[in-house]
Amino acid sequence: MSGTGKAGDGDAVARTVLPGGLRVVTEVLPSTRSAAFGIWAGVGSRDEDRSHAGATHYLEHLLFKGTPSRTALEISAAIDAVGGELNAFTAKEYTCYYARVIDTDLPLAIDVLSDMVARSLIEPKDVDAERGVILEEIAMNDDDPSDTAHEAFGAQLFGDTPLGWPILGTTDSINAITPHQIAEHYRARYTPPDLVVAAAGNLVHDEVVDQVQRAFGEALVPGTGPSQPRVGGAAPRVPEGSGPGVRLVSRGIEQANLVLGGPGLSRTDDRRFALGVLNAALGGGMSSRLFQEVREKRGLAYSVYSFTSQHADSGVWGVYAGCLPAKADEVLAICREEIAKVVSAGLTPAELERGKGQLRGSLVLGLEDPSSRMSRLGKAELVYPRLEPVEEILARVDAVTGDDVLEVAAAVLGQPKTLAVVGPFDDDAGFAAALEAG
Repeated sequence: MSGTGKAGDGDAVARTVLPGGLRVVTEVLPSTRSAAFGIWAGVGSRDEDRSHAGATHYLEHLLFKGTPSRTALEISAAIDAVGGELNAFTAKEYTCYYARVIDTDLPLAIDVLSDMVARSLIEPKDVDAERGVILEEIAMNDDDPSDTAHEAFGAQLFGDTPLGWPILGTTDSINAITPHQIAEHYRARYTPPDLVVAAAGNLVHDEVVDQVQRAFGEALVPGTGPSQPRVGGAAPRVPEGSGPGVRLVSRGIEQANLVLGGPGLSRTDDRRFALGVLNAALGGGMSSRLFQEVREKRGLAYSVYSFTSQHADSGVWGVYAGCLPAKADEVLAICREEIAKVVSAGLTPAELERGKGQLRGSLVLGLEDPSSRMSRLGKAELVYPRLEPVEEILARVDAVTGDDVLEVAAAVLGQPKTLAVVGPFDDDAGFAAALEAG
């Protein structure tokens, strides 16, 4: 066992590396009576090949199905019996299994989740039973036109690559995948060097370390260090026919769903703070340009916003709007116009300050509970070079200037754009012409 001292944010955060490379990172929040515990796996849907498409999310379901010492019912009942929460999620570059419990029940949460992650059975009968559940989840996702629009946007932006594939997999890939392929993915990806244990709340770091070490037991084999964080790398190559352009999903529905955007910044790009301020001012709240122009002044859409997301080597930015099909051209034109204004002139001083304030507030308010603190620890260990102290992040937001915003707007928002449309349209010719004109 090796301790590396504090991981950041003063004396509250500590980090220990166990034999086999398993990392344990905790943050003490003495004023709470609860604790959040998560096990983060450094595998996401972008790590799949064609034969394993959808396997990462499939595993998210299967790890709840039983271990040599617990049935699926016993796993859920153990946490239910103490009024806790047990869940999981899969992203493009990581997967997380987490629980939130009263602080005195943290040892139980550690034991249950560690058992699930380290010793899941992955039995063929469970694979077959869960296949139908996942197909229903895909169908439910397909029934939501806004989800479909975002998925179509990613598919056009990144093309036929793992980043462009849906996290859930497709109906064909889920029907085709075998229990052996899923178990193979589990054995290859759920190893101690690729796992991070994170906990936050009313806890004692050394006690958590001891409990995790006992829970993982024989899975911790000395001699292996932790994997390096997923940082940097060349931006993924986009296949021909993908990237800028239009992708139309024609559906007989009562609303047009538009996603307009393009490649963004990686999570370690120094310009991400300026892009965050820009995103807040452009479409991040009720005072943003897009909300004011599209909804408040013209009443063209109920929902309109901008967004950014980051990966190790790339990122995404975009604008979403849902409107009546007859208003789609007008809404798209306004969005393009507001983007062009930001690219050419940046933000006003008032918008710059509002954008900074919104970013600061969302960061601080988002760290007010143990679950968000735990998530910050786990993600930082997996995908960042280090855990950046909150005060340092706030200082970098405060340091953003109008010139910084203008520069990042030109570099990111000024590039050729991708448009996804879901709605009752027969062809994309009009959308393609509008996109080229912009």
